[in-house]
Amino acid sequence: MAAPPPMLPALPAPAPTGGQLEPLPVVAPHYCVPYVVALNVKQDMSFAEGNFTITDANDAVVLRVKSPVFTIHNRRFLRDAADQPLLCMREKVFSLHNRWEVFRGDSYNDGDLLFTAKTTSVLQLFKTEMDIFLASNTAMEVCDFKMKGSFKERSCVFYLGNTNTMIAQMHRLHSVGSTVLGLDKFGITVFPNVDYVFIAALVVMLQEIHTDKND
Repeated sequence: MAAPPPMLPALPAPAPTGGQLEPLPVVAPHYCVPYVVALNVKQDMSFAEGNFTITDANDAVVLRVKSPVFTIHNRRFLRDAADQPLLCMREKVFSLHNRWEVFRGDSYNDGDLLFTAKTTSVLQLFKTEMDIFLASNTAMEVCDFKMKGSFKERSCVFYLGNTNTMIAQMHRLHSVGSTVLGLDKFGITVFPNVDYVFIAALVVMLQEIHTDKND
C-alpha cells in the first residue's frame, strides 16, 4: 500500500486579490498561492535579538524567525507554524555588500543553497537597494529579483529582476503596544503566485542589514 502524501502546511488567509503573475517558486511551489497574501511581521520580546513572528490576515501564525543567542556568524532560522525548519540564513563574514546566503531546511551545504542576496553598494545612507540571485545564477551578473526602498521608513518594493514588475511590498504598521515596548512591526503584501516564504526571508535580511547599520 502506497504511503500517504506528505501534509502541506496550512496556507495563509487571502487578502483582496490583485494582478496575476506566473508562479514564481523559490522555496517551494506550494508557497505560491493564486491570491494576494498579507503578512504581519512582529518582533518578539526575547533575550535574543532578531526573533519575529509572522502572521496572516486572520492573525494566525504562519512563520517564525529564530536567532541563536550566541553565534560567531549572523544567522537566522525561518520555521513554519509547526516549528519545522524551512530556511537557514547566514551573513557572509567580511562582506562589504551585506551578502546573505539562504539554504533549504536546516542545512548549510552548498547543494542546499537557494539564493544569495546582497546590497548593490557599500554605502547606502537613505535608500536601500538589494539584488537577489538564485542558486542557478552562478555568474551573478544580472539579478533575478531586486528590492528598492527605505527600510528605515519600512517602505520597500520587490521587483522581478531589473524590470518594473512588482512582486511584493512592505509597509509600516503602527500599534500602541509595539510603540510603547519599542518593538518593530510591519506588513508585507505578497502578490499572487509569488513565493511568500521567499519574500519573508528577504524582509528578515533587510531587518538585519538595517539593524547592523544602526548599531
